[in-house]
Amino acid sequence: MPAKMDEAITVTLLLVEDDDIDAMGVERALKRRRIANPLLRARDGIEALEILRSGQVEKPYLVLLDLNMPRMGGLEFIQEVRKDPKLSDAVVFVLTTSKSDEDMTAAYRSHVAGYIVKSEVGDCFSNVVQMLDAYWQIVLLPQD
Repeated sequence: MPAKMDEAITVTLLLVEDDDIDAMGVERALKRRRIANPLLRARDGIEALEILRSGQVEKPYLVLLDLNMPRMGGLEFIQEVRKDPKLSDAVVFVLTTSKSDEDMTAAYRSHVAGYIVKSEVGDCFSNVVQMLDAYWQIVLLPQD
């Protein structure tokens, strides 16, 4: 059941990112914007699936997903999430270095909420964090 509009909802952010520098950039941007939402990090798709399936992340949550990772990349992760009835409604934003039309098309066909290219964002993830903050404050997210 969705929360009432006046109820404060805490949205957890699951960052699926193998690059420590990029992960630190996202963490710094969250702190800079004084966003205290819980942040969990997985270093690849396999670890992210384990976190989600074990219940370490309660709904509502957003996934911020890199595509190019070891063991299981982002596109494979999205396919697994969409096949899993308990995870299929996950809200996923791709944050990647890939400007490939093929990757972008595959991501959107898997129903990602957005596709963000890291080089367009630069080293400052502040705009991404600002967008996510506005998103989870305005959009109702699945809670069951």
